[in-house]
Amino acid sequence: MLRLVRSTSENPDFRTLVALLDQDLAIRDGADHGFYAQFNKIDKINHVVVAYQDEEPIGCGAFKEFAPDAVEIKRMYVLPAHRGQGVAGAVLAELERWAQELEYAACVLETGKKQPEAIRLYEKSGYKLTPNYGQYVGIDNSVCMRKSVS
Repeated sequence: MLRLVRSTSENPDFRTLVALLDQDLAIRDGADHGFYAQFNKIDKINHVVVAYQDEEPIGCGAFKEFAPDAVEIKRMYVLPAHRGQGVAGAVLAELERWAQELEYAACVLETGKKQPEAIRLYEKSGYKLTPNYGQYVGIDNSVCMRKSVS
């Protein structure tokens, strides 16, 4: 049974999963990885969800405030052996519920064109394309999306 735990970036299971995510992204992003990595630090993230299957950490996600009325979804990852089983969707839905409980109206996120499975997940979850924001303006590989949660 899947168990979702709300935590912070101090959670050691979250940190282990993020290290695996960063390894995956370094391969996918190639030479662009350094650019993206600078925006994905996990220090002091107060809103983290870790997914457990039989006490094994198998997936994670987080958010941080983006604007007074919106959060940015960050650090979404599921171990390869557990993909395609609804784990990422469950983590994302829990992050959205948490953001809504904290009275945020929307979630935004950035993903890459080299992560088509992530784009499909977000589209399936109701996210719509939005113009690239902040540091992603003018970055061809970046895909930015937004969803209302209010």
